[in-house]
Parts: sequence; structure tokens; C-alpha cells
Amino acid sequence: MKITYKQKLTLSFVLIFTVFTVGIILFEQYRARGYKTEALEEKLEAYSDLAYSYISGVQGPDVSKIDSLLALFPSNLRLTCVSPDGSVRYDNLFADPGQLENHAQRPEVVAARSVGRGYDIRTSASNSNPYLYFAKYYGDMVVRAALPYDIEVQHLLEPDNVFLYFIVVMFVAGILLIRYVGGHFGGSIRRLRDFSEAIARNEDEMTIPQFPQDELGEIGRRISKGYKRLKESESRLSVEREKLLQHVQISAEGICFFKSDRSVAFYNGLFLRYLNAIVSNPDMNDILSADAFAQVREFILSDSGENYYEYTIKKSKREFLLRLNRFEDNSFEVVLNDVSEQEKTRRLKREMTGNIAHELRTPVTSIRGFLETILEMPLSEQQQRKFIEKAYNQTLVLSELIRDMGLLTKIEENPDNYDFHPVDLHLLLDKVEEELKPDLAHNQMSFHNRLPEPTIVRGNEGLLHSVFRNLTDNAVKYAGQNTEINITRIGQEGNMLEISFADTGKGIADEAHLSRIFERFYRVDEGRTRDAGGSGLGLSIVRNAVLIHGGMIRARNRAEGGLEFILRLPVM
Repeated sequence: MKITYKQKLTLSFVLIFTVFTVGIILFEQYRARGYKTEALEEKLEAYSDLAYSYISGVQGPDVSKIDSLLALFPSNLRLTCVSPDGSVRYDNLFADPGQLENHAQRPEVVAARSVGRGYDIRTSASNSNPYLYFAKYYGDMVVRAALPYDIEVQHLLEPDNVFLYFIVVMFVAGILLIRYVGGHFGGSIRRLRDFSEAIARNEDEMTIPQFPQDELGEIGRRISKGYKRLKESESRLSVEREKLLQHVQISAEGICFFKSDRSVAFYNGLFLRYLNAIVSNPDMNDILSADAFAQVREFILSDSGENYYEYTIKKSKREFLLRLNRFEDNSFEVVLNDVSEQEKTRRLKREMTGNIAHELRTPVTSIRGFLETILEMPLSEQQQRKFIEKAYNQTLVLSELIRDMGLLTKIEENPDNYDFHPVDLHLLLDKVEEELKPDLAHNQMSFHNRLPEPTIVRGNEGLLHSVFRNLTDNAVKYAGQNTEINITRIGQEGNMLEISFADTGKGIADEAHLSRIFERFYRVDEGRTRDAGGSGLGLSIVRNAVLIHGGMIRARNRAEGGLEFILRLPVM
């Protein structure tokens, strides 16, 4: 049975009050008994003092005088005189005290000799009757007074019951008061409970209860105000959701939202159109099972920690760019864009026009400045040579930029002009190492080609050479000195070989740059890249060359430091 708040509150207070009341009663009875015991001890002490004063004299106490004093004492009083050695010299209940055993070990006598006075309730070893004993030590004698521990004495020591009756009455009154207070608080809690249940049922027409003017009432009023604001927010959110759905429906992109269990939550018409162009007879209940979305499945199941992923899908001379965004609750969206080759080429040309002008400006301006300095300033031959060397270095930068732009344009505009043959990557990497040996030595870098010999892929040797040459150049420029380059085989899935190209350098501190480093002219650090002399096109060439091979490349920071590129290339 479920216990209500009122019952819990009442039971809790009753239990606490009961424990408190019982404690008071026990303590009061203990103290009352102690007070009465002390009073009785004082009376017995007075008898002992009177007896000793009466029998004491210059020659020592004369116990024979006590008999004449007994008439002044209660008739049931037992009076005993004990020598310091424990022998009994007088006992009014025994005519011949010598027949009594030694009293040196009697508890009250031991206490009297130890601290001056002793008290005990026990059965007498002499006549087997219970007594309340009091003994006092006077230096030369212990005088012990005792009363039979019978009903009369026991009643005398019992505490009065008046206080007990008073406590019982107060206890009952307290219980009634607790019940009343519990009912008052319980009513407030009950109204809060009924209100919360109505909220849980999501009732449209709900009456806000009247809460009392106390703390619980204040809580109830705040909850009701919060509920009103929540309902208003839900209404506004519903309107905004409808707006968003309408926007998605008319969007120029194919959009599909997936739940965390990879089931479809919502998609627009354009996504369905693109899906039909990619997959024949798609199953809308299991879209991701299609081969075209294998990389989506891999990314969702991976623990890379990345939330963004993109790749291209080619189907029937059409190319679709798939972008995946993963949200915090592990749900995700897939966005499809139709990026046919001609449209993509025109867009890239427009972008490159502005980028090329920007990138050419720096070396051309530098060359012009150096030459103007030589022509207009009176310089020594050594100074002139210095400026000529600087101008020459800028022409090298310009040549590299022009070469990279030409290669990138050729890759993007004429991908079908490249022939694909078996290529041994192990041998190709040895050639790259040999070409860049001076640069590697200058930076004290180690180049480790750990690919099996041979490692055969299907590709264009020139493009693959550009891929690994640019990756190595990138590592030489930015990994730092005393670092390593390691190329290893990760594994093979189907006809795709997965290769790791990693360095042990600095890596990229800001993870946000990782998804953009393959863009043309994109620089993680603008000043650093230009100082190093890079064209800003190397990684873009790498990516496009890999895509021409039907592969994939992505970058990530290594946990132990450095940057790693994961390449997927087709095998023979």
C-alpha cells in the first residue's frame, strides 16, 4: 500500500515525539528515584551519626550504650557496628555479634572504608532478608544502618506518577496537533500531486488549484506559472517546427533526418528524387542498407568522435555530394546535393579565379619590391645579390603555384584522360623518399615506408606520385624537426586498400580545421603557410587525385601526437 505524504509526515513526527517522550519519562523517573534514595541515605546517615555520637568517648566507642538508644529509632531499623578489621562488635538483631562472620568484604563496608560512606541493596548473608544498607566510616569504626527492603521501602523509592500522567496527556495532545499539522501540509501536497498528474495527462483544459499562502503554496504557484510558460513555448515551438518542415520541403537540397537507431524520421521530396537516382527501388524503411551508403554506415558505427562526414556518390554520369551531420543525441541528417561535373567545374573555376589573384599578389608584389630596391637604392654588390636571391625565391613560389594550379585544373576538367594501370606503392614511396631526401635530412626527419613489398593498386602513377609527394611535402613543412613519417597498411575491405600516412609532429590543434584542409588555398595558419612557401593547393590536389581513383581520404589528429591521413585506394 502506498503511504501518503500526510501519513509519512504524521508517522515521522509521532515516532520522534514518542522517542522524546519516553526519554523524558525514563530520565525523570531515574532522577526521582535518585532524589528519594539520597533522602533515605541522609536519614540513615543521621541514625548512624546519632548512634556513633552517643557511644563515642575518650576511651573509644562503647557499643553497649546503643541498646538504650534503640527506642529512638524505627522498630525495623537494623544497626551494626563493625571494627576496621571487619569484625562485628554490635548488631541489634543478634545478641552475640561474635557469631557473625567478618564484614570486611560487605559492599557497603568496603565503600565506606574507601570513600567514607557506602550504599547497597542486597540480601543479608546473616539472616537471608533483603536490606537497604548504609554504612559510614568514622575512623575507628564503621556504623551501618539498614532498613528491610520490603514493599514499604520499595514504595518509598518509587517516583510519583503525577509527572507521568502529565506527560501522557501532553503526548496525546501533541499527537493530535501533529495529525492536524500533517493534514494541513498533506492537503497542499495533495493539490500539488493532483496538479502534476493533470500535467502528466497533458490535459488541454486544466484548472489551476488554489494553493495556500505558505512555502508549499509558493512552490505550487511557481510550478503553475512554469507550466503556463511551457505550454506557450510548446505552442510557439510547434509553429516554428511547421515552418522548418515547410522550409525543408522546398529546400534545394535533398534532406533526410534519421533517429539514433538509424530509422527514418523525415525526408523531403528532393531527397526521394535523388535517392531513386542513386538506388533502384529503395526501401524507405532501410535506406542505409544500400551499397551507396556503406560509408555512412561505417561512419555512424565508428568511434572517431567526429560529427561531420562527406563523400561523393557517382551514379549514371551524375555525381552527388553526401554530407552527414551527427547530433548530440546520436540522431543525424543526410543531405544530398546533385553536383554534376560541369556545374562543379564552373563553380571551381569561379572560386579559383579569385583565389589565384590573391595568391599571385604576394610573390609578384615581393619580386617587384626587391627589384625596385635594387634599381632605386645605391646598394653594394653583396646587398644587390641578397635582394636578387630573395626575388628568385619568390619566383620559385610563383612557379610552384602555377604548376599546382595547372595540375589541379587538369585533374578537375579532364579526369577521364588519365590511364589507370597496376602501380607498386612501395616502389613509388621509395622514389618520393629519394627525391625529398635533402629536405628530410635538413629537418632531421625519418621516412619509414612500412608497406609490404610489393603493394599493388590500380591507379595512375603520376597522380599517385603527386599524392604522396604533396603529403610528404606537407609533413616536411609543418611536422617540425626530429619527427618521423610512417606509411603503413591498415587493411583491405573488398577491393579497397586502406593506408595510413602519419607523422609524429604537431598535428592540428583546432579540430575544426580538419574537415577543411583539403579546400583550395585553405590555410590553418596563414602566416606560417606562406613563410614555408606552400601554394595552398597541395592537399586539394591530393584529395582530387584520390577521388579520381574512386577512393577516399580523411585527416585526423593522432592521440600520441601528429597528423594522420587515411587513404582508401582500389586494388587490382
